[in-house]
Amino acid sequence: MTDFPILLTETAANKAWQLLSSQEREDMRLRIAVQAGGCAGLQYQLFFDERGFDGDIIEQFGEIEVVVDKASVPYLQGAIIGYYDTIEKQGFDIENPNAAGSCACGDSFN
Repeated sequence: MTDFPILLTETAANKAWQLLSSQEREDMRLRIAVQAGGCAGLQYQLFFDERGFDGDIIEQFGEIEVVVDKASVPYLQGAIIGYYDTIEKQGFDIENPNAAGSCACGDSFN
């Protein structure tokens, strides 16, 4: 069995659950994926998804289930996803030890 590659902070899990609850869809999970694109080569995707794919791994964080596809696991191993709501920063943030560099907006990495 594969260890779940990421850690979702309690604040991020609560915010994701709050956003999902507002959609009134009990069949959805938070999907975290890495895909080719962005100015640095790879980009993160966080979205609610009801689909399941062969090789997906799932972990419960508080009230929300988080799913990662098998192709994204190596890119996300050891990543920490947090949520910030301050005057300086608002939104989800990914600290990824596998990222050699990132773009200025922080949405893509290499």
